Amino acid sequence: MAKTKKTSSKSKTPAKLAKKQQKKSAPKRAAAAPKKSTAPAKRPIELYYWPTPNGWKISIMLEECGLPYVMVPVNIGRGEQFEPEFLRISPNNRMPAVVDPNGPGGKPISVFESGAILQYLGRKTGKFYPADERARVAVDEWLFWQMAGLGPMTGQANHFLNYAKDGNDYARKRYVDEVHRLLGVMNKQLGAHEYLAGAYSIADMACWGWVIGASRMHDIGAEFPNVKAWREKIGKRPAVARGFALGRELREQQNADPKAQEDAQRILFGQRART
Repeated sequence: MAKTKKTSSKSKTPAKLAKKQQKKSAPKRAAAAPKKSTAPAKRPIELYYWPTPNGWKISIMLEECGLPYVMVPVNIGRGEQFEPEFLRISPNNRMPAVVDPNGPGGKPISVFESGAILQYLGRKTGKFYPADERARVAVDEWLFWQMAGLGPMTGQANHFLNYAKDGNDYARKRYVDEVHRLLGVMNKQLGAHEYLAGAYSIADMACWGWVIGASRMHDIGAEFPNVKAWREKIGKRPAVARGFALGRELREQQNADPKAQEDAQRILFGQRART
């Protein structure tokens, strides 16, 4: 289960928050101290996160694997993804990102890009990412299908449907139709397989949150029944429910504040290179 902490001060950078999270989550000293262990205590993974489909991928994977982690909020609507401390972890100024203090060789490692994080955690734990090459190729195919198709196309469709000004009919149709096509591909695959790559894997975790978004554009129950059944089955997994709920109150607070919504659109849209 993740340790979480709300933040309302922009001056609290992700790196500082991570240190405070770790200090807060440290166990209190018992009245009678146990015998000291010679093995060094392992620190939890730091998850730099905001509750979005890309963020859910990693919170779900961490919950599924039972890995101890601390959630460090990165409020993308306030521009915290541009803080220098975060850019040292994620140079593309996008969350999620993780810092694993117990990385390869026992040394810390940071990983950005949600697909790369899923693969890293799969290799680290040996869970939901098979070692057999043929099975791994199947997982990678659907993971990259999401990274290159379902995620970006659903994101663009959402942008033009909900944020772009009038006069973008071509863009709306272009992206909504492409999401429809991708759901058709997924529906056909799930008609022959229980999960996207056969067994439940990081590919399913990667796609699940984006299918929730796509469900707002198309009637998947009527048109894509296999996708709907898959979405509901995965949503009933306890670890998925916990990962999906992580940080929900942060997003709800922002959505309830019109000024915060206006600021978020100004920060998130129309970005250009920062030199």
